[in-house]
Amino acid sequence: MSAEDSDALVSPSLAAPLTGIDEAMPSKGPSVVPADATRSEPMAARLPRRTVLKWFAMIAASSRLPGFGADSAAEAADAPAPSAGGHAAKGYGTDPVLSKFYAPGDFWPLTFSPDERRTVTALADLILPADHLGPAASEVRTPDYIDEWISAPYPIQQKDREVILQGLAWLAEESRKRFQKAFALLTDEQKSVIADDICWPADAKPEFKNAAAFFVKFRALAASAYYGTEAGWKAIGYVGNVPLASFDGPPKEVLEKLGVEQTVI
Repeated sequence: MSAEDSDALVSPSLAAPLTGIDEAMPSKGPSVVPADATRSEPMAARLPRRTVLKWFAMIAASSRLPGFGADSAAEAADAPAPSAGGHAAKGYGTDPVLSKFYAPGDFWPLTFSPDERRTVTALADLILPADHLGPAASEVRTPDYIDEWISAPYPIQQKDREVILQGLAWLAEESRKRFQKAFALLTDEQKSVIADDICWPADAKPEFKNAAAFFVKFRALAASAYYGTEAGWKAIGYVGNVPLASFDGPPKEVLEKLGVEQTVI
C-alpha cells in the first residue's frame, strides 16, 4: 500500500492518536432522553453473538497496542461502579454457546435510545466516511458494536458507558446550542466544526476537555469495530491467514532486501 493510500485512510477527525482517556467525564450531564424513557431501540437485524465475541476479543488485544488505550487491568481497577442509568446483568460466563442465537436482552439490554443511535451513527460516519478504500462506519455496523460494548456488564465497559453516554449528551446539547439542530441533522461541515474542537485533546479549550476525552474513547471504539471487519481489513491491505497449497519460501525480493539466502527448500 502506498504512502498516499495510507494517508487517505485517516480523516481529519481520526488523525489524533488513539490514546486513552486522561480525565473522567463529569458525574452529571445533560440528558438526551427523559429519565423514564426506554433507552433500548429494537433492531431489525441482530448482530450474531459470535461476531460480538470476536469484536470483543479484538479490542481487548488492540487496547494493548502503543498509543491505543490505557492498560486494561489498570482501567478495570479504576472503573467506577455503574451509575443508576446502568443495568445489572451476568454476562456471557466462562463458556458461552457460540452456535446458539440469542435474542436482544438475553444476556444484557442494549443501551442507545433512538436519538443516541442516530448521533452515534452520524459521528462514526464523520470519522470513518465512505471513500475509495471502503464503506462508511455505519455500513459495517459500527454503531451496533459500540452499543454492545458499553452495554456489557464488565468493569471496563461500564466505565466506557459513562464516558460515551455523557459525551453523546454533550454533543446533542452543543449541536442545538450552535446550530439549533440535532447532531445527526447537521451538514458534514457543521459536524466537523464541533468535532474539530474536540478531536485533539492537547489543543482543546478548557471547556472542551471532557468532550475531547469522550471523542478519544469514541474514536478508538469506532476504529476498533471498523478495522475488525473484512471491509476494514481490505482498507488497510490486511490479508490475514491465507491457506497455501505449498510454500516455496520467502519471495526473492524479500531475501534480497534482507541480504540473506534461502538454504532450505
